[in-house]
Amino acid sequence: MSLKPLVNTNTLTKSALTLSVLLSSYSSSLVADEYEDITSELTGYVALESRYFTQDALYTGQDDSSYSSAFNLEYYRDWDDGNQRFVATSFGRYDEQDSERSHLDIRELYAWRGYENYEVYAGIRKVFWGVTETLHLVDIINQDDAVEDIDGEDKLGQPMLSILMERDWGTFEAFALFGFRDRTFAGTNGRLRTALPVNTDEASYQSSQGKDHVDFAARWSQIYGDWDLGLSQFIGTSRDPQYQTITNASNEATGLSPYYAQIQQTGLDVQAVYEDWLIKFEGISIKYKDEGRNTAAVGGFEYTYVGINESVMDLGIFAEYQFDDRYGDKATTSQNDLALGTRWVFNDIESTEIISSISFDLENKSQFISLEGSRRLNDDWFFESQARIFTHTDEDDGAYALRNDDYIQLELRRYF
Repeated sequence: MSLKPLVNTNTLTKSALTLSVLLSSYSSSLVADEYEDITSELTGYVALESRYFTQDALYTGQDDSSYSSAFNLEYYRDWDDGNQRFVATSFGRYDEQDSERSHLDIRELYAWRGYENYEVYAGIRKVFWGVTETLHLVDIINQDDAVEDIDGEDKLGQPMLSILMERDWGTFEAFALFGFRDRTFAGTNGRLRTALPVNTDEASYQSSQGKDHVDFAARWSQIYGDWDLGLSQFIGTSRDPQYQTITNASNEATGLSPYYAQIQQTGLDVQAVYEDWLIKFEGISIKYKDEGRNTAAVGGFEYTYVGINESVMDLGIFAEYQFDDRYGDKATTSQNDLALGTRWVFNDIESTEIISSISFDLENKSQFISLEGSRRLNDDWFFESQARIFTHTDEDDGAYALRNDDYIQLELRRYF
């Protein structure tokens, strides 16, 4: 089985052209090592992962366990007294069960230059926005790499040109995003998929430009004492697909095709610190082209017990409420949900941490449980485990297709 490249060749070509314009002014210093303060580093890891599903598969071709290997390489080079940087990050995975999970991706490949009053980035990057624990509504720059995990934390690299300015009135970032990235999905033989497999080759777009549509985004952020505020605006192709049914000659449903609409999204993120309390909120207002406006929000708190029983360990307790008024083809799994969780930080030299959470759908009573643990074994080896449990899943819930996909995952990484 070969690794499937996730980056479209045309997209890479266009991104490389944009990148080369900025890099051309740096070429002499790169070749001749003109500056004495050049620093560079290559780091990364290789990993072995196993997943064990505790219930029988619902769909033909699926197994109750899977094994995979992965690598991550990160390289950076600084010069010009730290005013210029080149970054390259790649990720790859081979999965023996799901061919769609075997893939290569360029997570980052960009040049950065700092000027007196602003900074410029050109190339492929990952940009994160958000403050809440269980859901990141305002985080819209990068597409989900959904074959990696179902929590939306893993992202595909996004080709872009961006500028950042810091002033007394706040930090402002503006982005031009080139080349849309399709979301990744589990294949026919993979677990954690919809009842009908998603065929990304049949994806369609509301824009007549398809993947070549240029998206735009901007964000302003500022700190006021104990308050962190962020306002963002996005205009372009939605990262969240809707789905259309694929039928054969006998009009039988054989799969799903993603459909990506054009949207305008305004976002607000707020975080406040008061002693051992963290107050968090994210909200978005979305206008779909030729349709009405929708609203979604998530907010809550996290309280940390510092030094439990006079030890070095900390215990954080968090609670968040999730609201989303999108229904029908746009429906999400967080329309009226309550999430509760804990974060247990050991503060030891092994960086041991355990995070647990449970979310309740307040309408249909479906529940989702997540457990995550991690620990450094020594300077080179790292161990991570997680468990995902779908319980009392209602047939009207978006996670109903995953009702038999409870699993335990173990991963061992070797860093270098």
